[in-house]
Amino acid sequence: MKALLLVSELEDYTISLANGIARHLPVVLGVPRRQYAHLTSWFEPSVDVRLLDWPRHRSLANPGFLLRLTHLVRQERPSLIHLLSHNTLWLNFAAPFWRSAPLITTIHDVALHPGDAETRVLPRWCTDLIVRQSQHLIVHGFGLRRMALQRYAKRPDRVHVLPHPAIHRYADLARREAMVRRREDGTLNVLLFGRIFAYKGLELLIRAEAALGDALPHLRVTVAGRGDDPWAFRSVMGDPARYDIRNRYIDDKQVAQLFLDADIVVLPYTEASQSGVLNLAAAFGKPVIVTDVGELRDTVEPNGLGMVVPPGDPARLAQAIRLMADSEALRTQCATNARLWATGVNSPENVGSQAASIYRAVAEPRA
Repeated sequence: MKALLLVSELEDYTISLANGIARHLPVVLGVPRRQYAHLTSWFEPSVDVRLLDWPRHRSLANPGFLLRLTHLVRQERPSLIHLLSHNTLWLNFAAPFWRSAPLITTIHDVALHPGDAETRVLPRWCTDLIVRQSQHLIVHGFGLRRMALQRYAKRPDRVHVLPHPAIHRYADLARREAMVRRREDGTLNVLLFGRIFAYKGLELLIRAEAALGDALPHLRVTVAGRGDDPWAFRSVMGDPARYDIRNRYIDDKQVAQLFLDADIVVLPYTEASQSGVLNLAAAFGKPVIVTDVGELRDTVEPNGLGMVVPPGDPARLAQAIRLMADSEALRTQCATNARLWATGVNSPENVGSQAASIYRAVAEPRA
């Protein structure tokens, strides 16, 4: 059995998942050269990485690319094809020529996130069409499965749950580079990381900081990643001097340093499906505070990764930060649980085993 994985983005997710699956069966991975050429060293040798000249959506080179991609499919003769993202356009026109193998598509977000400008670049019909052409779908939680069954005309046995695997690349980088934690004595570092769009709850975190007042005099709030400008909320900040704002692309070493330095990682989202940031924080053994949206509660609470608060409630978020700050024992226990989760039940190898089981169930009826 051999799986062909295709994806044009989602580098960290792809590295974790492909490495995990390759522990259980042969994997051929087709990815854009421009995004993945510098990342090939992070793949296990057992992953057959194909760096493709994958055009951008508006390029006139796409028809030629689809011909080459279809040739790759016919040459490799995979048992199945797995699209690791549903944010596609041109692949819709190639899928009808791949019927020699069942097509699986991962739906990361059944509903669009408010304010997510990057996802909204593609018209909704593009994702809906690739879903219709896919024999099977994968989502990252049972709540998302219920949403997918409501939205898409798929039989229940064709929609599978596969967790988002832990992301170890940055923690591995920190160890490889012998990076060390940097902090001032007594400082509590709270980190909000990622694409900072409206649904990520930036305003909620800022209002929570203001609500804390002088209760945590050594509080430090770091907001790191491209997106909305945090200084637009300066008027509601309690103390602007507490903030470390990095509204830009964050390179790999900076990401590793940010998570090394963090005491708590916050995900105060107003809406979400799941979170790659949560899976990254777990690999560093960082306690989290999340809002009760999407799959976050069902991930955090059973595994003891941190605390859950209602969305849109800065007072409750402030209380959780205060409680976590005051209890070193709580932070230590959550950190231990996070490491165990990231290296155990949610490790790439374990999630890869679950993916391999889904693949066999999908491919065997064809065989």
